[in-house]
Amino acid sequence: MLAMFRLISISCLPRAQLHRFICMLATAAAMATSAWGQTEFQQCLSGLRNPAKAAGVKEDSFARFTHGLTADMGILDKMNNQPEFRMPIWDYLAALVDNERVAEGQAQLAKHHDLLDKVAAQYGVDPATVVAVWGVESNFGQTLGKYQLTQALGTLSCFGSRQNYFRGEFYATLRILQAGHIEPERLVGSWAGAFGHTQFMPTTFERLAQDFDGDGRRDLMDSVPDALASTAYFLSKAGWNSAQVWGFEVKLPVGTDVSGEGRKTKRPLNEWAARGLTQVDGSALPLNGGPAGLMITAGLMTPAGAKGPAFLVSRNFDAIYSYNAAESYGLAIAHLSDRLRGAGPFSTPWPTDDAGLSRAERREVQNLLSGRGHDIGEIDGVLGDKSRIAIKAEQSRLSHEVNGRAGQKLLRALR
Repeated sequence: MLAMFRLISISCLPRAQLHRFICMLATAAAMATSAWGQTEFQQCLSGLRNPAKAAGVKEDSFARFTHGLTADMGILDKMNNQPEFRMPIWDYLAALVDNERVAEGQAQLAKHHDLLDKVAAQYGVDPATVVAVWGVESNFGQTLGKYQLTQALGTLSCFGSRQNYFRGEFYATLRILQAGHIEPERLVGSWAGAFGHTQFMPTTFERLAQDFDGDGRRDLMDSVPDALASTAYFLSKAGWNSAQVWGFEVKLPVGTDVSGEGRKTKRPLNEWAARGLTQVDGSALPLNGGPAGLMITAGLMTPAGAKGPAFLVSRNFDAIYSYNAAESYGLAIAHLSDRLRGAGPFSTPWPTDDAGLSRAERREVQNLLSGRGHDIGEIDGVLGDKSRIAIKAEQSRLSHEVNGRAGQKLLRALR
């Protein structure tokens, strides 16, 4: 009865007072939830002390590197919004493999020519592939991430659906700091714990990171030689074969059934040729080496279905895929490596009437939105929450589908 009276009393408030009251309730609830979360986090950290010790983290190291640590609950939202899995592939690739990144990558190839030749000689991975990973992962060291790894991985070790996995990465982070490879204040990266120029997870760092500059430390944050050599070593251990290409774009006969096909279903090239597949220019598949190197078997990958670009991919593509288990990610690196060697965009268009935007075009969208009075924050080509809110407002005004996505149609309309 008392609760009902309160509800009735609240409903009788003037609208402005009701709005303020609801905001106060929401704020109080958020503060209570935050306080509860931090309390639970500290209890969880205490429970991790002994398992960390069993995993090779000394007691004084654990105390030092977790002192004052708080949970970042905002990280949990990011687990369900990874762009490799939720974004149309034409949007994903348009931003990752654009003319800016190609030009910058070619400049890096020239700048680090001698270093990359030494890396290729030692690990058997060509410079363009290594630099493509560098470009996709951190924009050649310009975007290393903003999350303190101890906080990010500590949070994920105590909350979320993959706590056991992230605890292993958390302990590895503490061991890296304990060994002195990287200073604590420099160890920042992605919300999921990847760090450095080429974004290694901590356990991957422990297994595969290389001290290529010979200073006695494996430093992926501040040593380009260490980072590029570590990436090449990763790919070589993942099965990279320098005698093969990652794959190439192909043309499918009309009506080709692609169901059941994929990168895992490797078939001999002559079988694909017998089924009518050709190189994208219509010429026969290279059955005796040539552009495919010693590629003998390949899987057919059609990331947007039979009407979009199609690719025959080798085990080298699988090696790239192992870096980050998403085919769109693997294709971004593979395509960028080809562009760095002088190849052009894919020949077959994506099956959409609203293609994605390059980073320059995304910045243009942000400038146009800002010019219309929207608060979108920094003009950086990253379409975050503020940009998406503004995009939705303009889509509504323009009678477009209101989905917060920016493509060529929106850009043209805003122009």
